[in-house]
Amino acid sequence: MIGKLDLYRVFNVVSRKKSISRAAEELYMTQSAVSQAISKLEKELEVQLFYRTSKGVVLTQQGSLLNEHIKSALGIINAAEDKILEFKTLKTGQLRIGVGDTISRYFLLPYLEEFHTRYSGIKLKILNGTTLEICNYIKSGKADVGLCNLPIYDEHLKVIPCKEIQDIFVCGEKYKKITEAPISLENLMELPLIFLERNSNSRMYVENFLKKKGYPISPVFELGSHDLALEFAKINLGISCVIKEFSKDYLERGDLYEIKLEEQIPKRSIGICFLDHVPLSNAAKEFVESINKV
Repeated sequence: MIGKLDLYRVFNVVSRKKSISRAAEELYMTQSAVSQAISKLEKELEVQLFYRTSKGVVLTQQGSLLNEHIKSALGIINAAEDKILEFKTLKTGQLRIGVGDTISRYFLLPYLEEFHTRYSGIKLKILNGTTLEICNYIKSGKADVGLCNLPIYDEHLKVIPCKEIQDIFVCGEKYKKITEAPISLENLMELPLIFLERNSNSRMYVENFLKKKGYPISPVFELGSHDLALEFAKINLGISCVIKEFSKDYLERGDLYEIKLEEQIPKRSIGICFLDHVPLSNAAKEFVESINKV
């Protein structure tokens, strides 16, 4: 099939140039090789494609019919090759990213801005969800990559940590006095605690740490977003468990105060994940590398 396609390409150039010699120059072939290619195609199709004249070649009726279809077919092939080149050079394509609101706002946005500036032809699709939902997006083929709170234990996913984070407890002005010295986990449990919802990876990580220390939690509020946890603490509705790196504005402005613990919660990471043993698209590969290089 590849051999015949080459013959059609030669036929197309000869048809356009109306000359064996001029076609040979464009194709970087000898005139003899071009003539042999045309003869071979005529033999395989069992029709005469050109009339040979002293001034060059002229398409026969069958040749004209074939030429119309060949021009169309080669045009489609060339367009496909151009599209493939665009994908390879990241001039076109799509990148689907699964991410939650908090990581999107406090971590991902600068990377998205940089990626879009460099590869404006790549369409970005953001799929919002919890860590569990994002992992399912990736495994079902709905997302190319995901940015999630770690840890993630899934044999189908490759996970690359990309930023270390610290879970802390914060309070508003009403509870400021308890920030003067580190407090025990036992005393912490006596305070009105505010956590994210149960299906949050951040919630599960801190909750598991406290349970291992013998302190099951009973929050007064369970919220759907990190920003709400910050705002609830700010207006003194309780003590919120938040991510320090994503709460800097509140802490630096003095809207919230960090409560020091005698036993600090171990640090963890957020990371980028994608299907293991499945090649990433060029766009996804470039995106992963842009985050992982930091």
